[in-house]
Amino acid sequence: MTRHALLICLALPAAGFAVDFNRDVRPVLAQHCFKCHGMDDQGRKGKLRLDLRDSAIGKGKSGELAVVPGKPDASEVIKRVFSTDEDEVMPPPHTKSVLPESAKNILKLWIAEGAPYEAHWAYVPPKQAALPVAGMHPIDAFIQDRLKKEGLQPSAEADRYTLVRRVYLDLLGLPPTPAEADAFVNDKAPDAYDKLVDSLLASKQYGERWARRWLDLARYADTNGFEKDRPRQIWPYRDWVVRALNADMPFDQFSIKQIAGDMLPKPTPEDLIATGFHRNTMLNEEGGIDPNEYRFYAMVDRVSVTGTTWMGLTMNCCQCHTHKYDPILHTDYYRTMALLNNASEPTYFIPTPEVAAQQKAQVAKIAKLEAELPAKFPGGKAAMESRFAGWMEGESHRASKWEVIRPTKMATTMPHLEQQADGFILGSGDISKSDVYDLSFKAPIKGVRALRIEVTSHSSLPNDGPGLTNYEGPLGGFFMSEFQALQNSKRVKIARAEDTNEDEDDRISDSAAGAPKAKAKAAAKPKKKNNAAATLDGEMSSGWQVLGGYGVQHAAVFHFDQPVDLTNGLDLKMLFEKHFACPLGHFRISVTTSDHAEATGLPAEVEEALATGDKSKHDMLLRSFLETAPEMEKTAKPLLIARKTPPRGQATLVMEERPANNPRITHRYHRGEYLQPKEEVTPGVPAFLPALPKDAPANRLTFAKWLFAPDNPLTARVTVNRQWQAFFGRGIVKSLEDFGYQSDPPSHPELLDWLAVDLVKQGWSMKKLHRLIVTSATYKQSSRITPEHAQKDPENILLARGARFRLDAEVIRDSALKAAGVLSPKMGGPGVYPPQPASVTSEGTYGKVEWKTSEGEDHYRRSLYTFTKRTAPFAMATTFDAPTGESCLAKREVSNSPLQALTLLNDQMFVEAAQAMAKQVMAESQSDEERLQNIFRRVATRPAAPDELSMLKAFLQKQRERKIEGEALWADVSRAALNLDEAITHP
Repeated sequence: MTRHALLICLALPAAGFAVDFNRDVRPVLAQHCFKCHGMDDQGRKGKLRLDLRDSAIGKGKSGELAVVPGKPDASEVIKRVFSTDEDEVMPPPHTKSVLPESAKNILKLWIAEGAPYEAHWAYVPPKQAALPVAGMHPIDAFIQDRLKKEGLQPSAEADRYTLVRRVYLDLLGLPPTPAEADAFVNDKAPDAYDKLVDSLLASKQYGERWARRWLDLARYADTNGFEKDRPRQIWPYRDWVVRALNADMPFDQFSIKQIAGDMLPKPTPEDLIATGFHRNTMLNEEGGIDPNEYRFYAMVDRVSVTGTTWMGLTMNCCQCHTHKYDPILHTDYYRTMALLNNASEPTYFIPTPEVAAQQKAQVAKIAKLEAELPAKFPGGKAAMESRFAGWMEGESHRASKWEVIRPTKMATTMPHLEQQADGFILGSGDISKSDVYDLSFKAPIKGVRALRIEVTSHSSLPNDGPGLTNYEGPLGGFFMSEFQALQNSKRVKIARAEDTNEDEDDRISDSAAGAPKAKAKAAAKPKKKNNAAATLDGEMSSGWQVLGGYGVQHAAVFHFDQPVDLTNGLDLKMLFEKHFACPLGHFRISVTTSDHAEATGLPAEVEEALATGDKSKHDMLLRSFLETAPEMEKTAKPLLIARKTPPRGQATLVMEERPANNPRITHRYHRGEYLQPKEEVTPGVPAFLPALPKDAPANRLTFAKWLFAPDNPLTARVTVNRQWQAFFGRGIVKSLEDFGYQSDPPSHPELLDWLAVDLVKQGWSMKKLHRLIVTSATYKQSSRITPEHAQKDPENILLARGARFRLDAEVIRDSALKAAGVLSPKMGGPGVYPPQPASVTSEGTYGKVEWKTSEGEDHYRRSLYTFTKRTAPFAMATTFDAPTGESCLAKREVSNSPLQALTLLNDQMFVEAAQAMAKQVMAESQSDEERLQNIFRRVATRPAAPDELSMLKAFLQKQRERKIEGEALWADVSRAALNLDEAITHP
């Protein structure tokens, strides 16, 4: 009998066989028929569609009736599946999809009974059935009712040592110490177990345990992935998950904040941090890539992750075509993408009271440093006033009066430009490797001799700007390849250009002496590749470049060959082209009629005061002089540094909805190809599911709330099933990520629905759900397998015994550290670097990445806090099947390899744990037997049985015969104990 047939038989009522479409028929059609006769109209054969009854009972391409209700022998489907003719049989031999005899008979019996269709069980809202046994624990009522029908008896309750170890590992991801285990075993109160459960649910370590499972879904890692795989700052999101789980934040709120926390009314910093969920996508920083192509792939990832995490749908199948098995259209996929696609991805600096206090102190420090400058001028007040007068005279000769002009029209290839009140233009949105800004101006100004472009930093830009570069190139910088001016579509000749990047030290020295020599010096110097003049040379490889950072302020001045009349209008074209995307982000255009204009390097307000002789700006001018005078260089340096380095909160990656005037358009992509965008799509959800509310905007927030709407049939079931798998090693639906037509049917459908409804009734509380599970007799059963279990239910689908499976990688490592008595309780903060072979990150990855092993308590932090590099993940975790963070993982594979045993024996981390355990055991116990029991209990919780103790004594004696004594002897025993199967297995 096939495994599928076994599952069907297990699901049948004991009273006898009755064909059920969802349980018996749909799995057969989904596995063998829907690929060619299902939802995908592009791949459909013979114009026959079997997923809909109206189509199935109609005529196919051949004119024959595919399904004739009540008449299987007259149905073409039955003729084809039973045919022995290779040209007629279905499925065709070339598909390698062989239909078992049991499946053929199911189809025949189904048609004989009228070929009824039903909605797929997962797509109908769950309802709570009455408990099969009144007054019993709800889980036990359903499980034991099913066991009774199958002729099985539940196992006895596990012994108390096993039980305490199991519930500690499940709820905290850590084993109990021998003292903690004894406290429970010796507590004879009838509610001892309930009190233990409540104490574990209240522990801060609960959030750390369950955060690790959630981070598998969130594809969390501390680096960007792909070739360069550089570090990223997103650990505050990981810590938010821990806090939210410890606070038992309702799962609906927990989810909504992660999908659209930025769109909540008055979002808090915590709400913004939560949106890091969808910032965990990988980021490609290679020089040869198209950033918008990889942003598209990031959106593909987000749709897939959302489908897996909350909907239990394999949405990724529809990137290229309509789903072959489930009722998800190709356009449904991109409509769902459109809901998630209208967000920017900024770096957020988390505000805290401590940061606010630091910022306040910084403001006071700057004010103090400014006030102290006059008194520190060499030679005293008289010398300062003399030098200041000379500076004023020299700079006044150089200064020009500039007038800000505002564009009457702005057009770009991709970025969004917005005029600001102060005349600056602010850029945002998507960027490419070749962006063009076309700006049109018209003003009542004649005789314009020069044009100035000021660029300054802005808090909304990457690294504060002034550019929009956000990958590969200098973060927050820009690179203007070419600059052109046009009137009436004809080029306006620009004679020359200079910028304030050019040898500012010389400029300061010359102007301080009162002699305007900067022009002559600039002309005498060789041309540089990255300056304003290079924007006029017609070469894309050269241009004006400014690097990003807080407080950046530069300007470029372009001199017209002949005066320009702005009453006739002026068009400016700026080209930003490089091997990375590099457009401007914050700039302002000014013009002057002065015949001696130049890029003075002075702030605009200072140059204006000098040009107009504004006496009211004396203090501002004096401060500018003092900050730039050569003799004040060392004195002014602390002030300039203080201005450039404002205190900021911890950085983290977040989502931010784009402004209403700059929405991102989503297209359907033919065959999922980025280079083949087709028609625009409107935001929406798959058509077979309940629609979004008509009175709400179709956006991320509405979508997030829709996932938890009362009529949404998926989210509660998917969530409950995933939690169930964590405790029992297998979900009620085995495929945690797939509730579609190809999934195995639920082993206990009524229980799944009861739990799903109860989760909603309990306010989406995970802790209440976990408490319900671990207080059931089903959970507390012994995991010892009997011959009857092995014969009737080898996979333990019916749960006649407790679940036994290998522990997760992080639980194995953390358990060893706790057994050794060295596990640090420190929570949160940046990733740490436990010991591992240096070659893991230095060989076979881009560049040479040094793994600097953490010291102090960071050496022994929980595995949740281990720094995760996607291209070279922590070696021990990989050995034990932990994810890399490259993709969403609903369920980890569980392997069993010799390398795992070698790791437990020889990995530096486990050797150190064994050495630490040996020290503590030697200090706590005196006799061999006491020490051996102490080691065994630290590792396995329970006392060693007499035969086990004898084996440990024999091992101890062999080591002594090898002349191993003292701490090394007991470290060897500890290493052996840490390698026991029981040390790494769910009891």
